[in-house]
Amino acid sequence: MAVMEYLMTHFTHPSVDEIYTALSPKYPTLSRTTVYNTLKLFVEQGAAQMLTIDEKMTCFDGDVSHHAHFLCKRCGKIYDLPLSDSAKEVLRMDMDGNAITEVHQYYKGVCKKCLEKDNMTN
Repeated sequence: MAVMEYLMTHFTHPSVDEIYTALSPKYPTLSRTTVYNTLKLFVEQGAAQMLTIDEKMTCFDGDVSHHAHFLCKRCGKIYDLPLSDSAKEVLRMDMDGNAITEVHQYYKGVCKKCLEKDNMTN
């Protein structure tokens, strides 16, 4: 329950380590393996999304609605974006009898906060 509560109150797309680090002081018997297995169960049951935007980290999202993600290559933050009309259309398409249940749209670049910092230093 603590892992789900963390996901539902922290919209930062946390990793297993971030969740473990945040919860372990309150739950000293908690292990990284327990956090990982709990998140894996949430993903399997459709209660969370696993994000693999880059090969270096896996993050989790408690928002299971259809939306896209943007990774800032400078600060590393992940932001939610509305899903494009083309991706929404894919969800409705007949794909030769196959049922599409997921569409992943990942964007990478520099977020507006980092761009604003650049403009302030120039």
